[in-house]
Amino acid sequence: MNSTTDPEAILRDVLDQWKEGVDRHEPQRVAAAFTEDAIFQGLHPYSVGRKGVADYYDSQPLGMTVAYRILETRRPADHLVLGYLRVDFSFTDRPTLGLNLSVLVQHVEDGWYISHYQVSRLD
Repeated sequence: MNSTTDPEAILRDVLDQWKEGVDRHEPQRVAAAFTEDAIFQGLHPYSVGRKGVADYYDSQPLGMTVAYRILETRRPADHLVLGYLRVDFSFTDRPTLGLNLSVLVQHVEDGWYISHYQVSRLD
């Protein structure tokens, strides 16, 4: 994983891994971008840990893909990066779903991982 100190580069490194897992419908790969104790809030009830993340993405339809755009970053501590994003989930059989996404990315022993993930609908 990325060893840079640039917050946007750190986010892109982690989020590109997340995106690749989503686009390939590989729930375990998506979950690997998260910490073991990550708080995850998709559009369904929240979960804690990689299993909840994997279960959530396993329930998503085949062919779903995601595009993201980083809107803001903050560096609240050396081992944390906060990101606020626009994400668009595309489907094969329905319109694209645009959401806001906040993530907190944390550096642990071997790299950067998502420790908090929360989406909200755009109004």
